[in-house]
Amino acid sequence: MTDMTYAIGKELNVNRLGYGAMRLTGQPGNFGPFENWDEGLALLRRAADLGVTFFDSAWAYGPEFADKIVGEALEGRKVTLATKGGVDKPEPGRIVVDGSRDALMWQIDRALINLRRDRIDLFQLHRVDPQTPIEVSVAALTEAQADGRIGHIGLSNVTRAQLESALAVAPIASVQNRFNMQETEAEDLVDFTAEKEIAFIPYGPLGANPMQQGAKLAPREAIAWLLARSPNIVVIPGTTSIKHLEENWSAWDLV
Repeated sequence: MTDMTYAIGKELNVNRLGYGAMRLTGQPGNFGPFENWDEGLALLRRAADLGVTFFDSAWAYGPEFADKIVGEALEGRKVTLATKGGVDKPEPGRIVVDGSRDALMWQIDRALINLRRDRIDLFQLHRVDPQTPIEVSVAALTEAQADGRIGHIGLSNVTRAQLESALAVAPIASVQNRFNMQETEAEDLVDFTAEKEIAFIPYGPLGANPMQQGAKLAPREAIAWLLARSPNIVVIPGTTSIKHLEENWSAWDLV
């Protein structure tokens, strides 16, 4: 039987079917606040009621607005909150990558306020900054970890070589790369992270374009495939519909 839970960083025991908050922002382009804020709050609380214990967000979603709605909806709940930093979105369609120490520290401090937490369970480097060695970015995150602002360090959009460089600096709890049953370029990285006891969090699990609504793959089948693919995979499908949320949750029936 497939294990329903995974211990991220050997400490954060989460249900392997989580929720990704990127869609809870303004559309198009994931810019600005979610239009139906109260409905978004209700959806996140319904997810927690169903048994979702892992919620993934990022500074760049909104920017900041995804963190804010997650923080408001789940304040006081015993769930694991993850966010990402090192990327900003000053206007729709414009991405600014900055993995410097100062940028990461600023975003961590803002995320603590937005998520309404004293500590961020999992903080992930959203992208590697071409101007900042990954070792420098990860070293900054170890500072925030040492002073208790973040619990665990994760990476997103990385190669195996970049992951190995990061591992030389600090333990890495998770990797978040694009992966689904049709886009399997990260296959080797899935196996490598499993070997290293690192969580693999596939984004785009349903094959959707990050900046558009709609999934290319049948949601339940695509989610079930990922859950069965490797025991270290934590799936984070995003939706703005409680009906679709409940359908996604039923993917466990197919595993």
